[in-house]
Amino acid sequence: MKRSEEFFLEPGLCYLNHAAVSPWPRCTGGAVKRFADENMHQGASAYPEWNLVEKRLRERLKTLINAPASADIALLKNTSEALSTVAYGLCWGAGDNIVGIHADFPSNRVVWESLKPRGVAFVGVDILNSEDPEQALMDACTSNTRLMAVSSVHYATGLRLDLPRLGSFCRRQGILFCVDAIQSLGAIPFDLTEIEADFVAADGHKWMLGPEGIALFYVRADLREQLKLHQYGWHMVEEQSDYTRLDWSVAGSARRFECGSPNMLGIHGLEASLDLLEETGISQVWSRLQKNINYLAGMLKEIRDVRIISDLESPDRQSGILTFTVEGWNSDELTRQLMKNRVICASRGGGIRFSPHFYTEQETLAQGVETLKKLVV
Repeated sequence: MKRSEEFFLEPGLCYLNHAAVSPWPRCTGGAVKRFADENMHQGASAYPEWNLVEKRLRERLKTLINAPASADIALLKNTSEALSTVAYGLCWGAGDNIVGIHADFPSNRVVWESLKPRGVAFVGVDILNSEDPEQALMDACTSNTRLMAVSSVHYATGLRLDLPRLGSFCRRQGILFCVDAIQSLGAIPFDLTEIEADFVAADGHKWMLGPEGIALFYVRADLREQLKLHQYGWHMVEEQSDYTRLDWSVAGSARRFECGSPNMLGIHGLEASLDLLEETGISQVWSRLQKNINYLAGMLKEIRDVRIISDLESPDRQSGILTFTVEGWNSDELTRQLMKNRVICASRGGGIRFSPHFYTEQETLAQGVETLKKLVV
C-alpha cells in the first residue's frame, strides 16, 4: 500500500494534528459513502451484512490490543463513556482512592473526581516533573487504593508510560488497572498479555484514523459481572434478536455495556481504518511514525530559541507527539499563526503540539518547520 494512494489531503495543507482528530484515509471515506448510499437507496435492507461488519470490527479491535476474545470488546460512543462505565460500575467503599495523573486530559480526571461525593478520593500524581513517573504512581498507592487510572501517552507532552511495569505492580498489589489508550492505539503496539490491564478505553478518531463517536471498551472477562449496569435496552440482552421474549437476561459478553442501537456509520468507518492499519502492520506504523518524530525533532533543533518539551532521549518514552516552545513567543498565539498558514497543530500543555502519523511525508514535515521558521526567525 502506497501512502499516497490512501491519503488525499488538500495540496499545501500540513496536517500535524492526529493527536486531536485524524483525517480519514480513502478506504474509510469510501466505506462511509457506501454505507450512506445504501441507506439512501435501500434503507436497512443490508442490515445482516452490516452486522457482519460489526463482528469484523470487534475482531480487529481484539487483535489490536491482543485481547483473549472478541467477546471482551464493547463498542461504546467514546472514551469518556467507557471510563464512566468503570467509575459508576464498581462498588466503592468510603475511604477508597484512585491513583492517576495530576495533569491528565479531563476525560481521565473528571470522571474519577466526580466520585468524591461517594467518599472516593482521586490522587493526582505529578508525573511530568518526576524522574521516574511509574515509581511516582506506584508510591502514591496505599492500602486504600482500589484503582490506578492512567493514559498510555500524555496528551500534552507525549510522555509514554511503561504500562507493563504498572500493570505488573497493580496485579501484585490487587489494584485494578485502567488504561486510557486513545493516544497510542493505532500508532504504538499494545499487548494485553504484557500490560495486564483490567480495563482499556479508546475512541477511534485519533491514531486509529476512524470517525468520532465509536470507541473500544475492553473489560477483563472475570470482571464484567462486577460492573453494575446503569443503562438497559434491547441491544445488551443475551437473546438480542428475540423481540417477543418477555423474560430476558443481560448478555454474558462485553455487549452488556451497549444498551441501544449501535453507531453503524462509525462501525463501518472504523472497521475500514483498522483494515488499513492491519494491512500496514502496527509495528511498521510505529517504526515510520518514530522516524517522522525524529526527523521533525532534528529540524526543530536547528531553529534558535526552540525548546522541545517532549522526552525524545529515550525511545521507550517516545510517542507520536512532539511538543515544543519558542522563546519569546506565546504558544497559543504562535499556534494560531501556524493554523492561519495551514499548519494544522494544537496548543497543549503550554507548548505547540505537532503530531504526524505514519503516512505523513517528510516534505510535509519540512513544510511545517519552514512555516514556523518564517514566523519566528
